[in-house]
Amino acid sequence: MKNTINPFLKQISARYFLAKIAVFLLVISSVHSCRRENHILYKQKDHTAAIKKIIDTADFFFDTNKRDSAFYYFNKALSLSEPTKNPDEYVYSLACMSEMLQLEGDYIKSEYLLTKTMPYLNKTTRPRYKWYVYTVMAKNYHNTYDLKNALLYNKMALKHTLSILKKNQTLSNIAGVYTDQEKYDEAIKIYFPLVQKNYVDKNNLDFSKRNHAIELNNLGYCYYKTNNPKALQCFNESLKINLQINDQEGVMFNHRFISFYYLKTNPKLAQQHAKLAYEISIKDKFPTKRISFLSVLVHCSSGEDLKKYVLEYIHLTDSIREVRLKAKNQFAQIKYDSKLDKAENLQLKTLQAENELQLERQKNRNIISYIIISCILVLISFLFFHFRIKGNREKNEAIYNSEIRISEKLKKELSNTIYDTISFAKIEDLEKPKNKELLLNNLEIVYSRTRNISKENSHIVTDENYVLVLKEMIAGFKTPNVNILLNGLDTIAWNNVDKNKKIILYRVILELFTNMKMHSEATLASITFKINNKILSVNYTDNGVGLTKNAFILKNGLQNVESRIKTINGTIIFDTSSRSGFKLSFTFSI
Repeated sequence: MKNTINPFLKQISARYFLAKIAVFLLVISSVHSCRRENHILYKQKDHTAAIKKIIDTADFFFDTNKRDSAFYYFNKALSLSEPTKNPDEYVYSLACMSEMLQLEGDYIKSEYLLTKTMPYLNKTTRPRYKWYVYTVMAKNYHNTYDLKNALLYNKMALKHTLSILKKNQTLSNIAGVYTDQEKYDEAIKIYFPLVQKNYVDKNNLDFSKRNHAIELNNLGYCYYKTNNPKALQCFNESLKINLQINDQEGVMFNHRFISFYYLKTNPKLAQQHAKLAYEISIKDKFPTKRISFLSVLVHCSSGEDLKKYVLEYIHLTDSIREVRLKAKNQFAQIKYDSKLDKAENLQLKTLQAENELQLERQKNRNIISYIIISCILVLISFLFFHFRIKGNREKNEAIYNSEIRISEKLKKELSNTIYDTISFAKIEDLEKPKNKELLLNNLEIVYSRTRNISKENSHIVTDENYVLVLKEMIAGFKTPNVNILLNGLDTIAWNNVDKNKKIILYRVILELFTNMKMHSEATLASITFKINNKILSVNYTDNGVGLTKNAFILKNGLQNVESRIKTINGTIIFDTSSRSGFKLSFTFSI
């Protein structure tokens, strides 16, 4: 292990060595050709017009719901934009890309892109971009249940808009946060004036009516939660407006809330409205919304209908997970291709500058200059194609290994549970409350494990937000039955730790807590971080059932822990002698 050299370091060393050769040859060529002339400066072109044209194309695809193409063109515009020279285009492109990632459910990556806009928000000439950035950031926090920050950023967005339409939209977002905080009275104080004023945009009457219908529906929900009989009136008025403007998505949500209203007092009527919402979700292709309607139908159905809705719920959950995974891979491919395009553009700019200099100096150059320039071109071409081919090969290998690992994870953690759940739904009498509750618990387990697998394969932030992301991941394993003690994390200067080591540390800790949750039956876990002479040590303990030395080998998760630590030349110690709980410690240099 001591004699093993990281392949990545080999690659960097090779590139550094070849780069030094190229620089050396360039210096010789420059000195030889500049003996009798002055340098000619190459003026960089202004790409503003081209960037705006690309953004117009991206906006068209975004407005027509072709998000993959829109993401590609926004990324292309971003590669040509310089934050100091094109702050408007830079901020807008990042904000739109962030919103698309948010719509795909990748909230961490969306938040990461938004943080890149913050230094340039004050340089933009369009105040609405600030409102846009803060609104998307607030939605990210809202979707991840960080309601405190969601409220904060919505209030910041409210300060950066003069448009009545955007102001009302932000106020509605704030009321939505209060609703999720179960502060229904606070939400009503916002929704009620919005409904009473009923602002109408003469340039877009249907849009104004749609917003009014949404506000009525949300106000009705707050009334419903506070046992106010006005709830049904609000739902019906909203439904009437949505039917007039033929907003099927709005009609779908109206039926959903009305089904909630009748769920306890009139289950049959609740089922009728839930079915109407479910049928619209099928007809107009709203698969993610369909899950919530299926959940209502499961609660108020019985017999064969219950079995049908349960099986459809399972099938739809798997389909949505598969579609999101494919979309995530597609966005990753678009980003990778865009980076290659940017590298090629930079290469072409370099070659263009060299050609212009060659034309100016052609009369004064001799045979040696042509030989040196030819060598440089050959070397650059060789480097370009060599690393491009190597990069494609490594990318394909990484994708293949990732697919194998995800496949094994799905087979190990989900296939048996899903099969057992389907068998249970087919065999057992689901009209019994006990069986019905057990079935819902099994579905919750399937959903939780699917979410964890998705989270394990998501992008890991390694910038100044690394500690926040690490804490959030660890906090996700804390339950009413499991307490987690975290010590020393904030004492480490994480900015001085290598990016690759931070990623491996995140993965290792995730493996440990996943193993704890699945196998140890622990009620208390502790993880401690210490640093001494640039050596980071991490100690993990829990009060679970523990592992024998033989049983440990069978645990793929802990085998992954050992292999990951070894890749960064770290040392790991397992305490297999302990009769109570499990202990592990590892160290590596920073």
